[in-house]
Amino acid sequence: MAFEHSTIEKNIGLMMLLIVLTISVGGLVQIIPLFFMKSTTEPVEGLKPYSALELSGRDIYVREGCYTCHSQMIRPFRAEVERYGHYSLAGEYVYDRPFQWGSKRTGPDLHRVGGRYSDEWHRVHLINPRDVVPESIMPGYPWLETTELDTGDIKYKMKVLRNLGAPYTDEEIANAPASIEGKTEMDAMIAYLQRLGTSVKTRR
Repeated sequence: MAFEHSTIEKNIGLMMLLIVLTISVGGLVQIIPLFFMKSTTEPVEGLKPYSALELSGRDIYVREGCYTCHSQMIRPFRAEVERYGHYSLAGEYVYDRPFQWGSKRTGPDLHRVGGRYSDEWHRVHLINPRDVVPESIMPGYPWLETTELDTGDIKYKMKVLRNLGAPYTDEEIANAPASIEGKTEMDAMIAYLQRLGTSVKTRR
């Protein structure tokens, strides 16, 4: 056995092959069962795909890099639940592509921010965060208030998401451009933030 082990250590190609094989088997053992668990593949009760305005806001959220400072995943620990609300459930993310879980919290987790503040609070906060949170180090996004939403590709986005499982109807897709016409990027961002985490009743 000692001879076999030393042989592996001296043969870098064989060692790499065995490492890849070990990681692959371990990964598959963990990942494959998740595809057969309803709690991870089916939406929570009442979950709906993002509206055209919310979807546009989500794209702006990603474009502006908000995920680099804000996570959207509340872990099932007492300290997190007491601060942010009910821990996140896999079924809440069924229509999210890509996920915005994040791993760094320069700012607070936003998964349960929906409905916690008024639209006007969000508007003021996004224009100049220090107007409502004096100690904030978050940059302002005043241009969102004056930039009109681009309606040109919303139908295409919704069709792609429908192909990936989001239950958009033909009518919803056809009416999407009209539903966001004249709206600003600020309107869309606020709509997205107000939607976050509202599919599950929070426990505080």
